[in-house]
Amino acid sequence: MKTITSGDNSRFKALLELARDARERRSRGRTLLDGPHLVSTYLARVGDPESLLVSEAGRERPEVAGILAAHGGVETLILRDGLFRQLSCVANPVGILAVIAVPPPPKAVAGSCVILDAVQDAGNAGAILRTAAAAGIDSAVFGPGCAGAWTPRVLRAAQGAHFSLAIREAEDLPALVDAFSGTVLATVAHGGRSLYETELSGNLAWLFGNEGAGLSPQLAQGRVARVEIPLAPGSESLNVAAAAAVCLFEAVRQRLRKKGEQL
Repeated sequence: MKTITSGDNSRFKALLELARDARERRSRGRTLLDGPHLVSTYLARVGDPESLLVSEAGRERPEVAGILAAHGGVETLILRDGLFRQLSCVANPVGILAVIAVPPPPKAVAGSCVILDAVQDAGNAGAILRTAAAAGIDSAVFGPGCAGAWTPRVLRAAQGAHFSLAIREAEDLPALVDAFSGTVLATVAHGGRSLYETELSGNLAWLFGNEGAGLSPQLAQGRVARVEIPLAPGSESLNVAAAAAVCLFEAVRQRLRKKGEQL
């Protein structure tokens, strides 16, 4: 293991750019995974990362030591705690990061998918991915104005869901919607058909919009079906991540009910 003790170290400077600069991540095609759960999930589902970064304090933690013992062939850098904190996206990091290559995006959307339109909050974007993976969704598309799909904060919020979904960042969402071969569902706060009265079968493309403005007008029209979640009187809307969970698992409920009827 190599040890980095100075902020002037060239390797550390490159890692700091990767942690803080979205353009650097895009140009290098790399990102950081933060925390033992996310790193372990990557190791189990994808394989070895390019390198592991461990703080001096984190090295003594059992969950970190276990990862290092099991993956001794991976390049590992030990950083002083202060340097490590500069790389981490959390206030009190456990003490392990991994540098990974961002997977190439799929050329086309297959199966059911979630499409995010200007979902800006990293926590919301990651939570939607986490829910989508749990609900059996195949892919996710991040449109313009969204938090970056592969930013450390979105990765942390998704808790490994990235490695169960085909993820694409697309500029032209209307064209993608037009090309989708299944049913397109635009989730709206008002003016749609009740989610619970809507047939949710086959391949579905779910459109979820910005936290404040909702879906852009060009997405919530045309061939799309507008659906809403019935709310109690006086309630204006749900958080977009909560709304996504309700919608995706209503589709799961309908799917399981149909299977039960066929048995």
